[in-house]
Amino acid sequence: MEQWLNMISDIGFPILVSFYLLHRVEVKLDAIHAALVSLK
Repeated sequence: MEQWLNMISDIGFPILVSFYLLHRVEVKLDAIHAALVSLK
């Protein structure tokens, strides 16, 4: 049981950080897209 908890904590944290960073990048890309569209 302890091995499963260690594996979940080792894998879960990087996945959580990855999703957080992807969300931040997506928000910034949307802002860049909106700015480029407004330049037309």
